[in-house]
Amino acid sequence: MLRKRRICRFCEEGIIYIDYKDEKRLLRFMTEQGKIIPRRTSGTCAKHQRMLTRAIKRARHLALIPFVAEMTR
Repeated sequence: MLRKRRICRFCEEGIIYIDYKDEKRLLRFMTEQGKIIPRRTSGTCAKHQRMLTRAIKRARHLALIPFVAEMTR
């Protein structure tokens, strides 16, 4: 059974730099718990995954996005 190879969204759109201020884009690559989605799941290339991780960590540090999601009971 052959799977279709995932193409990097950033390469496809021609994005050179992933900005840490673009919260909506960064939140797409995070789980509800606040974890960064791995490369094999998201389909991004290694170059853009490194940029994505760096942007998410910068945004977390500047409190643009949360480190951990709200706890609900």
